[in-house]
Amino acid sequence: MPRGWGGEPGVAEPRPGSYNCGVSVIALGLNHTTAPLDLRGRLAFAPEQTAPALQALRQQLQRAVPEAALVSTCNRTELYVASATPAGAQELARPAVEWLASQGGIAPAQLQSHSYVMEDRDAARHAFRVASGLDSMVLGEPQILGQMKQAVRLADEAGTLGTTLHQLFQRSFSVAKEVRTATEIGAHSVSMAAAAVRLASQLFEDIGQIKVLFIGAGEMIELVATHFAARKPKSMALANRTMERGEKLAARFGGEALRLADMPDRLHEFDAVISCTASTLPIVGLGAVERALKARRRRPMFMVDLAVPRDIEPEVARLSDVYLYTVDDLSTLVQTASDKRQAAVQQAETIIDAGVVSFQHWLDQRAAVPLIQALNRQADDWAALEMHRAKKLLAKGESVENVLEALSRGLTHKMLHGTMAELHAAEGDDRSRLVDTVSRLFLRSGRQGGGDHNPR
Repeated sequence: MPRGWGGEPGVAEPRPGSYNCGVSVIALGLNHTTAPLDLRGRLAFAPEQTAPALQALRQQLQRAVPEAALVSTCNRTELYVASATPAGAQELARPAVEWLASQGGIAPAQLQSHSYVMEDRDAARHAFRVASGLDSMVLGEPQILGQMKQAVRLADEAGTLGTTLHQLFQRSFSVAKEVRTATEIGAHSVSMAAAAVRLASQLFEDIGQIKVLFIGAGEMIELVATHFAARKPKSMALANRTMERGEKLAARFGGEALRLADMPDRLHEFDAVISCTASTLPIVGLGAVERALKARRRRPMFMVDLAVPRDIEPEVARLSDVYLYTVDDLSTLVQTASDKRQAAVQQAETIIDAGVVSFQHWLDQRAAVPLIQALNRQADDWAALEMHRAKKLLAKGESVENVLEALSRGLTHKMLHGTMAELHAAEGDDRSRLVDTVSRLFLRSGRQGGGDHNPR
């Protein structure tokens, strides 16, 4: 396909704007402020589900060949998509909403009523705020950063993490690091784990006299177990589907490891039960809790369900001797402590603003890449053509001086032909703007010193 500009016979000129291909980024999601717990549960993705889901999304949107990543935690599910699309972010948003809604078996309209879609700069700002803990239920909590890094690894493994999203997330991590080191946003943070211990201490006079059961062996359970261990309960046990992982974590806290299948029969032994697994269905049912209460002779049980979707059937909360809390129930307690850190938010937002400006500048530069590549190809074509003519003249016996002069004239004419034609055709304000642009592009020797500067 012809690549030339400048009116060379048989060489096509590109249409104006044909190289103005920007990259669009969207963030589609729902979180603890926009959607109820059960809806978040329907749209939660376990780590092993992420790669197949991203590959299915990419196949569905193959026209746009998007980059995609999924961030899924107990408080949020967010889909980040990036692609070079002529219509911009809006072209990505509609199919992304339809796809995510289909994953939860809900209508797109229902998802839209509980979700948000952010584009380009706003999408970058949102990602930076999430990574920095400013969008979390617990202001400044650090766990989200590790969860976002896991999302990046999973997208990379799925083959859907491209250059744009890689830049977006790496800049998110850098901004988050600066926020945590330069502000007090994370100081004195009350995490979900600490909140669970605080609630238990309100129910039981002495944590040292209770038996605690943890269900699951992930990062959140490890955090909660650490907080409870600091209060030295009477005993600690851990039930997990994978016995080896459960035994390893239980040993760290001097606790007992249980098989998950044995948990219902031993539930009555424990005063406090904290569960957080990746199960898509409840693993602690109403019947099991009723039998446990009967065996305990109605002694109360404290239960915390930190999983999304739920690990403990919601009907358990109706039992008079059970105190069941979900991640949403803990929000009031943790937010009370977060008010003390609001003074640091403004400083953190300033750091985020600078990060957004930097990312937008990178996006703008990336949008110019096709044009820069076309300019380089054009210059190579011109040089090759003039070199061909120069060699012909030398072969005919022309002097080197005359050949070099012809080569110089030929290249100069080709470089200026399109610009001169535009200057002659422009009128009014368009001409004034064009004159200013041409002056900045071609009359720069006084500012840059001329010489051998090579912009390529």
